[in-house]
Amino acid sequence: MTTQELPNWLKQRAFLTPDRMALSNGDVEFTFGELWEKVISIGEQLHTIVKHSSHPFLGIMIKNKVESVFLVHAIQQLGFTTVLLNNKLSENELTFQIQDMGLSTVIYDDEFAGKLDFLGDDVVGVSFSQLFDTAPTIFDGKDHFQLDQACSVMYTSGTTGAPKGVLQSYGNHWWSAIGSALNLGINENDTWLCSVPLFHISGYSILMRSVIYGMNVRLFETFDVEGINCELTSGKVTIMSVVSNMLSRLMKGLGDETYHPSFRCMLLGGGPAPLPLLQKCKEKGVPVFQTYGMTETASQIVTLSPEYSMSKLGSAGKPLFPSELMIKREEGANQEGEILVKGPNVTNGYYRREEANARSFESGWFHTGDIGYVDEDGFLFVLDRRSDLIISGGENVYPAELESVLLSCDGVEDAGVTGITSDEWGQIPCAFIVKKDHLTKEEIIAHCKKNLASYKRPKKIVFVDELPRNASNKLLRRVLREQWEKGMVADED
Repeated sequence: MTTQELPNWLKQRAFLTPDRMALSNGDVEFTFGELWEKVISIGEQLHTIVKHSSHPFLGIMIKNKVESVFLVHAIQQLGFTTVLLNNKLSENELTFQIQDMGLSTVIYDDEFAGKLDFLGDDVVGVSFSQLFDTAPTIFDGKDHFQLDQACSVMYTSGTTGAPKGVLQSYGNHWWSAIGSALNLGINENDTWLCSVPLFHISGYSILMRSVIYGMNVRLFETFDVEGINCELTSGKVTIMSVVSNMLSRLMKGLGDETYHPSFRCMLLGGGPAPLPLLQKCKEKGVPVFQTYGMTETASQIVTLSPEYSMSKLGSAGKPLFPSELMIKREEGANQEGEILVKGPNVTNGYYRREEANARSFESGWFHTGDIGYVDEDGFLFVLDRRSDLIISGGENVYPAELESVLLSCDGVEDAGVTGITSDEWGQIPCAFIVKKDHLTKEEIIAHCKKNLASYKRPKKIVFVDELPRNASNKLLRRVLREQWEKGMVADED
């Protein structure tokens, strides 16, 4: 069977529309022709560093900077697979991912020098400054991308809490971009504002769509409410990706103003939006497209168009054109069951996780681990994101992963984690601890700081006598949440 391939995306785009705007950050801007030149220049410097490497994976730790965009594309030109390291992770989490992927080289933004000072002799750390000072060497660029080749790897904990590297092929990114385009449309004047992290699929997918569509990316290093609202009211931006917390802050900061009529899509992920927020957006004429997706589907796979945002409130919408979904119901269940998805944008599997792959895939269908139902009109409603997944400010927090860290803390007898409502973050992780002896909350917090990114750490800690479990001794996290909401338990702060 012949491997499918497409022309090198950036090279082809620079040939087709070299003078069209490709990237800007408010201070500098680059056309696709200029982007191509910068990428090849940095690719030659990177080639000097990695030319003797036989390992196909290259780790990067980046911020939302134009240099990061150059690097992402340069790695593709050299034929390596990019492993995107979340810059919010703890040393232990990063060490696990670097070792799991067998990385020998990590390229990082200078700001993360201190964060990666644990790298040993077997892993070469190269800062942006070092990279850009390296003497270039010529390399043979790629004329084509093979669609089944791994383009990127991003880690996700999944339902078990054990981190797994999701292999995202060029084909996954291509079909994700095509599916989105068939839903949202393409305009040669489009500019996609990106303030979501480039190391997330939400940010990385924008870069891929940029070169496939010939679309400008307006890059924000941080989520700047005032600056972003200024862009959206000016008419310079047509599309933006957000989670509910971001959208809520934008609406508060907007005041009595409205966005420019050319702004045509606010792509909203990270869980269903609350009704008052959607109503406020509708009043202001903000075109919100609610969506459902994950790292394993290379971004969105189900999207709700604005015309259904109120009549199908709470729905994630219908599958994108190349994709399918179905609900796998258990015996005795009514409408709800596990959400299964299929399509060319769905990963072929996790890196070196044979058991997880066997468990996650069935006759071409991917088991998301999420629970939901499809109504009579074909609209998906997600009831639980990966069962007990906590979505805090758009970040995924997996209770099983947090519980594992808590149980490794001296003095913790038992631990359960659930998400509780937060006006600021949507949800925050709350830890329920059965303790031995004289364990303090401060000791638990100190332990978590060593092992978890800040957004994963429990924001509330509640000491209890026992945790609710069923006959099979399975922890009932929903009961913990209900007990908190009913005031049956409370933190002592």
